[in-house]
Amino acid sequence: MSLKNFIKARPFLFWYIKNPEKVSPAVALEQVLNFGDFKDVKNIIKIIGPAKTAAIFKQQSLKARSNYRPEIKNYFTLYFKKYA
Repeated sequence: MSLKNFIKARPFLFWYIKNPEKVSPAVALEQVLNFGDFKDVKNIIKIIGPAKTAAIFKQQSLKARSNYRPEIKNYFTLYFKKYA
């Protein structure tokens, strides 16, 4: 499954984006981690790849204005530290 197909199958995660099929992997990951279920998380990690997913998350979560909720940021920081 490609990232575009993944996004098309989950329009409820990208409801406010005008062209959801054109979002970057970083935006897609942010939406899935914040609002998706764990099945969606496992699927997007499989699509993007564990190492690249961890790198994207780390880069985005270290920004001063991160859109990750605090509990999401904490959980996935620990998750990627252990599994990626």
